[in-house]
Amino acid sequence: MPGGLADLYDVTAHGVVVHVHVQPGAGRDAVAGRHGSSLRLRVTAPPVGGRANEAAGRLLAGALGLRSREVELVSGAGSRLKRFLVLGLEPPEVERRLRRVLDAATGARSGG
Repeated sequence: MPGGLADLYDVTAHGVVVHVHVQPGAGRDAVAGRHGSSLRLRVTAPPVGGRANEAAGRLLAGALGLRSREVELVSGAGSRLKRFLVLGLEPPEVERRLRRVLDAATGARSGG
């Protein structure tokens, strides 16, 4: 698919795993576009005691229209590069929602 987003996630036996790059200690929580093959999330929470991980999970869930419990951190707890398992959505739906989120983030940056 032209302009596909398949590099932002992996399909596993357990579900879809989204690649995320987290910037903790930001001025506000926001999806900030892409960072290479990851979705860039900015969170206000500091990287202390798992707070930034929790904030990133909540932000990703909200951006995808899911409950927090439907997004689980599966790797990268101590890193900016994280992997979140998305529960209950098929890959085409995850890609559709990621596209919507990225389009909104790009529109917000360009003022449109």
